[in-house]
Amino acid sequence: MKIMTTAIALLFTIFAGQALAADCELPTMPAIPDGSSSTMEEMIEGQQGVKAFQAAAAEFRACQDSTMAELKASVEEGNPGAAPKYEAATADYNESVAMEEQLAEQFNQAIRAYKAANPS
Repeated sequence: MKIMTTAIALLFTIFAGQALAADCELPTMPAIPDGSSSTMEEMIEGQQGVKAFQAAAAEFRACQDSTMAELKASVEEGNPGAAPKYEAATADYNESVAMEEQLAEQFNQAIRAYKAANPS
């Protein structure tokens, strides 16, 4: 009976971790306007897309934080299936940071191109 209870608890932990990971959705990056040929309105739309992505990325990372905390606890409890999930969650978290940095650099380049094409 104790083995059955332990097995059920282990399965619950594994599936709960999968369900939590499924709730954290990595956002997709918005399109960045071509600053050299865009209008001011298109640049503003691009900026709004960047801000929306940043908010979605922050939500994703908050979700990943709680998922990673639970997976880390599961790893520390000796659950062998939790370690790869923890590593994958960490990689996804880091990917969201890299995406945000890449998006910021692309938008900054678009702004510089816009200013070069539209001197005041």
